[in-house]
Amino acid sequence: MKQEATDSSGFDVVDSSMLKKAFYGVAVLAVLSVAISVGGRWFGHNIALAGYTDDVKPHEVVIGNDVIAAPSNMIRFEKARRDGVANRLDLYLRWPELDGYSEAARSAFNNTEGSKRIIFLGLEPRMMTRDMSGRLAPIYNALTVKPGIPGPEGMTLFGFRENSGYLNEVLAVAARAGEPTFVARCLSGIEAEESLAPCERDVFVGKDLSLTYRFPRELLGEWRELDRAVVAKTNAMLHVK
Repeated sequence: MKQEATDSSGFDVVDSSMLKKAFYGVAVLAVLSVAISVGGRWFGHNIALAGYTDDVKPHEVVIGNDVIAAPSNMIRFEKARRDGVANRLDLYLRWPELDGYSEAARSAFNNTEGSKRIIFLGLEPRMMTRDMSGRLAPIYNALTVKPGIPGPEGMTLFGFRENSGYLNEVLAVAARAGEPTFVARCLSGIEAEESLAPCERDVFVGKDLSLTYRFPRELLGEWRELDRAVVAKTNAMLHVK
């Protein structure tokens, strides 16, 4: 009987130890499962963002004598999503909402809608004494082939001369009453088809900044609304020091 008691006691001890190990094993697995689940959701979210962010926290970026207050989801590059001094700031917006990246805007930013709707903005110190509208008469007029062809909404498209330095580009020009002439350069041919934003225009904004914005050629037909809205949006983010 004593032997039986010893054997029985030994069996109980081993069984208890195994139960504890099993319990700890299950607990560890449970913790790992939760960690993997949470980590998977976080990692999957970051894969879906693919460099974008849906964070709308504003950042104040100082360029020369100008301060730009822009939300994180409009700032194109991750390293630039901080407060401080910079030589340049790159932004991107969805047209016509003029908002940054979000879950609702994902298809537009990933260009899966079948239509190009993203506008790219670059802000930097002025390097020239005239913006693109101001360069029309003294520079572009001598480099383009006349008479040009009609474009959308009262616009005229001019080809560049072969020795102009603007190979495979056209100049889009449209007069407007009481305002500087709208002038933009657009890529042509295959390069234009492959580019998300083959047209560009630069204008002076703020105290000492030049704004260059690139946009899809499909938006040339909305040039009035486009130029007015982009400049207004940029000015709304600017605060002079």
